[in-house]
Amino acid sequence: MREDASPGEPDTGDDARPRAGHDDDVGHGDALGPLAALLENPAASAVLSDFDGTLAPIVSDPADAYPLPEAPSVLGALAQRFALVAVVSGRPVSFLAQRLASAGPALRLFGAYGLEWMEDGAVHRAPIVEPWRGAVAQVVEAARSAFGGEAVGIEDKEISVTVHWRQAPEAGERAWDFARDWSRRTGLMLQPGRMAVEFRPPVGIDKGSVVEQLARGSAAACFAGDDSGDLAAFAALDRLASDGTRTVRIAVTDEETPRELVAAADVVVRGPGEALDLFRALAARARG
Repeated sequence: MREDASPGEPDTGDDARPRAGHDDDVGHGDALGPLAALLENPAASAVLSDFDGTLAPIVSDPADAYPLPEAPSVLGALAQRFALVAVVSGRPVSFLAQRLASAGPALRLFGAYGLEWMEDGAVHRAPIVEPWRGAVAQVVEAARSAFGGEAVGIEDKEISVTVHWRQAPEAGERAWDFARDWSRRTGLMLQPGRMAVEFRPPVGIDKGSVVEQLARGSAAACFAGDDSGDLAAFAALDRLASDGTRTVRIAVTDEETPRELVAAADVVVRGPGEALDLFRALAARARG
């Protein structure tokens, strides 16, 4: 892992940074760095991850996103060795279930920033979001009208909606104007993404609340993410650390990674390939 990288550098390689209140006594000679804390008691530890940009490369069309070929098997191996392994993503949970089916039933899946989850093969949604479905439908209709004929993607998730402009970067400023306008009209909150913005119900559920609930009481926990929406998960780990959980925040970076995410991370890796290498090593070491 790199020892010479700047904390704010968005395109670093592997970089372990033990921090106060986290795993600051793991030997730097260990290839896993701070993640070695999870090996002390795997049966009481949690491994949590985002999907896009972390397990799956970013692509022009979100519908074409797939995890790296070995990602499901690595997640499955982790799920056999740790108390809890979960993917917490902004994607619909049905999408995650399809893409990660071969990981097996022990892998837990949470979509739409935690507004929905997979349980016993069925999609479950937080009842609190139901009153907001009409507002989401309004935004979907307005977005399709505003950007019809352009290469701007409108990802309707029924309980949230994302406007993507990766294939039409010139539309970014107009997309943000649209987002601010319709957020005021509907009361939906905005979540910035990578050349995208998501409208979500303001119900107090996000990656942070999910991570905190899942990992509460764990001996150790980690979360890997690549975007500003993952800062809430990092903050949740901070709260868990204050209660005694040993926590590790992993930033998965490329040229678009927010500097705030890198600065908040304990470990920095370059892209989904290095993230998967790290998880593969963790699974192998936990096997013993």
